Amino acid sequence: MEKKNIDWSNLGFGYIKTDKRFVSNFKDGAWDDGVMTEDDKVVISECAGVLQYAQTIFEGLKAYTTEDGRIVCFRPDLNASRMADSAKRLEMPVFPEDRFVDAVIQTVKANEGFVPPYGSGATLYVRPYMFGSNPVIGVKPADEYQFRIFTTPVGPYFKGGAKPITIKISDFDRAAPHGTGHIKAGLNYAMSLHAIVTAHQEGYDENMYLDAGTRTKVEETGGANFLFITKDGKVVTPKSSSILPSITRRSLMYVAKEYLGLETEEREVYLDELSDFAECGLCGTAAVISPVGKIVDHGKEICFASGMEQMGETTKKLYDTLTGIQMGRLDAPEGWIREIK
Repeated sequence: MEKKNIDWSNLGFGYIKTDKRFVSNFKDGAWDDGVMTEDDKVVISECAGVLQYAQTIFEGLKAYTTEDGRIVCFRPDLNASRMADSAKRLEMPVFPEDRFVDAVIQTVKANEGFVPPYGSGATLYVRPYMFGSNPVIGVKPADEYQFRIFTTPVGPYFKGGAKPITIKISDFDRAAPHGTGHIKAGLNYAMSLHAIVTAHQEGYDENMYLDAGTRTKVEETGGANFLFITKDGKVVTPKSSSILPSITRRSLMYVAKEYLGLETEEREVYLDELSDFAECGLCGTAAVISPVGKIVDHGKEICFASGMEQMGETTKKLYDTLTGIQMGRLDAPEGWIREIK
């Protein structure tokens, strides 16, 4: 398929309608076969479960053009598995994981012309999502659901280099113990909007959320996991049952150990030990790693040795290695890369 006439180098991180999207409906206890459609409009009842009680979940992944010209997706099986976990927690029917991966591949292939060329820094963002579609007025799970996948080309997250950001310790809680922080539900992101708008108004780029129980341990931001580098080069990531299991973070921890030979550790990270780390980053699908230069705790500044000018040395190695795998410059572990054929 011929590439669309898009100024790839000036794309932002926003929505652009593409040609096709995948749609499957769950009714009478079963998913239908699904269709690829040009219709980008969703028509549901005014009383649909998603509108009344926020019964919706989603995923996010990317398709890339590799150095040798192939179009690939990165670890879609993990997105399928995580969405299944999200569905179970919100009493929604699981969209079969093998069908999820197949639908992602179909949707990317149908929008091949929107996959940015190698070297542009841009990618095709893929958004699978599911919601309760039938009327629900009593507080209960819906009986009917719709699973959809759309795509949109997005620009490089860092334009002109990855400058370290400044974040604040949030006064708000992101997730409660035994709550829904470990799944990718729309309701988790809705509650973070006020906190992030407040942070931006105060001049910060992001929030650091602490555990709701004791407010002494690091959890995550509204949409990314934390990753820390100790002064002796160990890679540490917070452990908590209310953190979303980031696929990027899990991949980076593997890369740190198996590709770079670094010691890794997933453990509880306490607020009062942040000043002991040399580097800090936020990891997620959009940016891979966003370097953090400074954390502000109610006026007290915690500055990392890596500084505010550039990505820390170890963080940069992690970033370069993982993006090298994604873009085909480095050999990938078995099963990580799914080629779109």
